[in-house]
Amino acid sequence: MKVSPRINNIRRRIMQSITKNIGKSYSDPVIGPTNKLEIKKVLIIRPNHRLGNQLLLTPIVQEVINTFPDCKIDLFVKGGVAVPVFQNYKEINKIIQLPKKPFNHLFKYALSWVSIKKTKYDLVINGDKNSSSGRLLTQLSKSTIKVFGDVDEEIQERYTDYEHISKYPIYNLRFYLEKLGFEKRNHAMPVLDIKLDVNEITKGKKILDNIIKNNKKTICIYTNATGAKCYSENWWETFYARLLKEYPNYNIIEMLPIENISKINFKAPHFFSKDIREMAAIIKNTSVFIAADNGVMHLASASLTPTVGFFSVTDPNIYAPYGNGSIALHTDKTQMNDWINAIDKILK
Repeated sequence: MKVSPRINNIRRRIMQSITKNIGKSYSDPVIGPTNKLEIKKVLIIRPNHRLGNQLLLTPIVQEVINTFPDCKIDLFVKGGVAVPVFQNYKEINKIIQLPKKPFNHLFKYALSWVSIKKTKYDLVINGDKNSSSGRLLTQLSKSTIKVFGDVDEEIQERYTDYEHISKYPIYNLRFYLEKLGFEKRNHAMPVLDIKLDVNEITKGKKILDNIIKNNKKTICIYTNATGAKCYSENWWETFYARLLKEYPNYNIIEMLPIENISKINFKAPHFFSKDIREMAAIIKNTSVFIAADNGVMHLASASLTPTVGFFSVTDPNIYAPYGNGSIALHTDKTQMNDWINAIDKILK
């Protein structure tokens, strides 16, 4: 059963209205010298099926691991993409998967929700403050500590990047744990990381070498995106021509989407893969990855490759790639010379 976007938007607004006050009456646990709390079992909730959103969850998972090295983590997600994303995270105990199309699998959907009530956790984190189901699941869960996701005013005043969808859950967790008496953490913000291993990276290099067949460094572009985030063929053709002019000593290759389309009409050497870890491993062997805001942009960032993200309709304050020299560029507020200067800083 397919639900129209209009019905989905109405449903989302109704649910957000119903659940907006969930967590307001939650009482913080009392922790002191005589009742110290050990965090061993953690649940992180992010019921969204999109690749980008699962990759954007990797920083809060790393933060929990860094804070509580002996813990085991359950993830409550939607769809199957979290399985390859967190494949090399040994601290992940279980991935609870909501069906991507719940109306087609109502029984499985209900069982996933019920499973939350059966397990006792030390810490539950709602990974998206705007997720109605995330707030409900956090409320329903059995846990000593619950972090619902609301951003405290003090965090907003202290950190200029608190809006970022990967960063505010970490600021929230640090702030909340400090309030409870845990040690204050001011460590570097974890970046997106799919945790490629040596064998995967080596395999990615072999695939890339077979595409380029030379020893030059490589720039990789991805010209697809969803809806209004997708730039036109003319836009990409103009930008691709500029890249060729500016970087004659680099290979410029294109990663193709599953739809097998190219906004530059397949003019560059190109490749396609359905395996997200293989895609990430190929990107890892390039010097810079360039794309509009989309899941593959976040995949490039999670491969720890410098990533240039182009933004026009979405907010870079929320979705920008960060770390490893990555940069977000709002194309309505910058010019092509600015984009080239940004790429120069990465490459030179």
